[in-house]
Amino acid sequence: MSIPAPRFPFPAIENLPEDLRNKILEVQEKAGFVPNVFFAFARRPDEFRAFFAYHDALLLRESGLSKGEKEMIIVATSGANGCLYCVVAHGAILRIYEKNPLIADQLAVNYLKADITPRQKAMLGFAMKVCNASYALGDEDFAALHEHGFADEDAWDIAGITALFGLSNRMANFSGMRPNDEFYLMGRVPKAKK
Repeated sequence: MSIPAPRFPFPAIENLPEDLRNKILEVQEKAGFVPNVFFAFARRPDEFRAFFAYHDALLLRESGLSKGEKEMIIVATSGANGCLYCVVAHGAILRIYEKNPLIADQLAVNYLKADITPRQKAMLGFAMKVCNASYALGDEDFAALHEHGFADEDAWDIAGITALFGLSNRMANFSGMRPNDEFYLMGRVPKAKK
């Protein structure tokens, strides 16, 4: 089986600006590999910096959403957008955060059938409306979140994550970005005990 190359070739790491090279090497050190999204965005250093600055501002900040819930939003909305890269890559992260080998597949296909809490279903219902029909958001959508203990700042986080990954999904699909093979098994099988 032949795996197609990305539509836009990845730059060589030695040709990248120092800050990008350092970020990529830091990720490689932590993960053991470099997710393809880093090389894909590195072809345009200013866009790389902007994308990952907003990514980190949303996903690393303290909020009313857990790390796992943030990844749930990414996986469910990326599934709705048909983005293989983000479903597979963030599905792996979600499985690890939630210690649940089934959750990512469930959310990518139909969050309403997933084994999640009513609170998380309300969160994903809001995210899916931002993803598919943001023009139709109204007071009742915020009220539904409030009933489950979400604040307006949490709604902002849900919308921001959904919107950022709408961009990411479209760029991944447009550029032919494929998930790294390493992502497929992460969080599915328990690690061997040492």
